[in-house]
Amino acid sequence: MRVAAFTELTGPDGVSVVEQPTPTADAGEAVVDVEACAINHHDLWILEGDSAMVDADDLPFVSGLDVAGTVREVGEGVTAVEPGDRVVLCPNETCGVCRFCREGPENLCENFSLYHGGLAEAALVDADRLVALPDSVDATTAAAVPTAYMTAHHMLRRAQVGPNDLVFVPGVTGGVGVAAVQLADVFGAQSVGTSSSREKLDRTTELGLDHAVEGTDPDAIREDVAVIGTPDAVLNHLGGEYTQVGLDVLRRGGRMVVCGRTAGTESTIDVPDLYLGHKRVIGSTMGTQADLETLVDLVADGRLEPEVAETYPLDETGDAFAAMQNRESVGKLVVTN
Repeated sequence: MRVAAFTELTGPDGVSVVEQPTPTADAGEAVVDVEACAINHHDLWILEGDSAMVDADDLPFVSGLDVAGTVREVGEGVTAVEPGDRVVLCPNETCGVCRFCREGPENLCENFSLYHGGLAEAALVDADRLVALPDSVDATTAAAVPTAYMTAHHMLRRAQVGPNDLVFVPGVTGGVGVAAVQLADVFGAQSVGTSSSREKLDRTTELGLDHAVEGTDPDAIREDVAVIGTPDAVLNHLGGEYTQVGLDVLRRGGRMVVCGRTAGTESTIDVPDLYLGHKRVIGSTMGTQADLETLVDLVADGRLEPEVAETYPLDETGDAFAAMQNRESVGKLVVTN
């Protein structure tokens, strides 16, 4: 089978389409014929050599978390799916034995990791991580859901967002940002988001963003958000200096959930403002398989329409990563077979 492998950790030019053996399923496993696989910043960081998970000794490396397609074969003991089933993969990998796996939620697992291998014509996966797709949900749409929408859904729940809340999303035009806007609307909340691009903000407004703030200057953002209102929650996938920005605009007793570090791995915060304002900073990674099942139901019911910015054939996977690196798109980029 063909795979889009990372053969050099040098950015988009390090992707090569090569042949690898087609996998077969052992006990508890399934082989999925991949019809679509979304890409994420997680993959791009690996490709740029900016991830501790993968180094030159691991090459060639096949990334790709968000797999959707059709089950080709199953291994011994698998009863939840069978060949011919249309499915999407929950990319969580957990040990199943630690206290957090026993008590939940699963993404607190002490050995939590993520699946890789979807940028290929076929993927070998744990069968119990497959979620059935209704006929009304196509593979490309399904592939857009797991990482970005699971992450945003879990963040909204951790931030206790409810109807009429105001949610601030800095960097709103990326995958998690767009997902947060669309899901905030499902939750009955209002959203305010930032971007350096007016064109991207206009598109995100069409997708449900209630208040758009153009620019990246922290002081200007603080002022513009204050004019709009005082957010009840902040969904922060940027990190860096935007952590303090989020705390500054947050109301007393508000919640900020942090899931990423696109703008920097370290943040300096005003500690007195944190405790005197009774504000909360909450870490969050991905979501749960139950989150994914809920999201698939929302898509099937027509309450959520994940935004796919563009699709690329497997041969053009490097171009997809170049588009992500250049921040050309609003929504998800999906590689298809």
